Amino acid sequence: MEYQHHKLIILGSGPAGYAAGIYAARAGLEPLLITGAEQGGQLTTTTDVENWPGDHDGLQGPELMERMKKHAEMFDVQIVNDHIDTTELNAKPFKLIGSQNWSCDSLIISTGASAKYLGLPSEKEFLGKGVSACATCDGFFYRDQEVAVVGGGNTAAEEALYLSRICSKVHLIHRRDELRAEKILRDRIAEAVNEGKIEMHWNSQLHEVLGDEKGVNSIEIKTDNKNKKLEMKNDYIIIKSGTDGMATSTSVPGVYAAGDVSDQIYRQAITSAGFGCMAALDAEKFLSG
Repeated sequence: MEYQHHKLIILGSGPAGYAAGIYAARAGLEPLLITGAEQGGQLTTTTDVENWPGDHDGLQGPELMERMKKHAEMFDVQIVNDHIDTTELNAKPFKLIGSQNWSCDSLIISTGASAKYLGLPSEKEFLGKGVSACATCDGFFYRDQEVAVVGGGNTAAEEALYLSRICSKVHLIHRRDELRAEKILRDRIAEAVNEGKIEMHWNSQLHEVLGDEKGVNSIEIKTDNKNKKLEMKNDYIIIKSGTDGMATSTSVPGVYAAGDVSDQIYRQAITSAGFGCMAALDAEKFLSG
């Protein structure tokens, strides 16, 4: 089997991947960046990005990712569209198999994380128009409005608590009769419920997201097999919390992880870009011997 060899390969085309590519190219490593199935990462599904330093005038997620791509290309980062299905990291050079076969001396994994959605057609229809998977990213737009969070684990509890500090009311919808979150988070949720900041909907599931061309204006939830409609005066955010990414700390010399694939705490575009920079510097040090 014939492999196309590169000194450094970067997997992923989100902020971490592009940042790694820029730093690696400037260091003379001639990196190859393999985009993955979702070119541009989760920011391609984000509308307004108001927390990117230096941009304050209606920056959009897809626009930011296109700018990062052009920045990487300016330094001759080779970008190819492929999705890696198999890796062989137990021997040098590392081997990566997708629609083409690749090999490298060092590898940066920046494949990101995918938000978990419920899979409702109406959920997809209103994505970015009232439906979100990141409270810290989009909660600001719903300040002093009623919002809903779907989930019962740590992330759902954390995001519900975050929103309870900036929104008029949070509806927390969970399919069981108790949260799966850690006790300290359950206690904080209970305190917020007592204060009237959070309203619990136990044994409930999101049945439908409703709205119009302006965005979401209500949802339909099913509680104990009975449908109930929650109406809001304004568009609001509904979150299915959690990610599919795994926290990865590689023990393989020459293999580095950057961005959401190894960070399940901060998960911001700017921290991912920072991790991409760090991974490129680490790879440069490794390749220089």
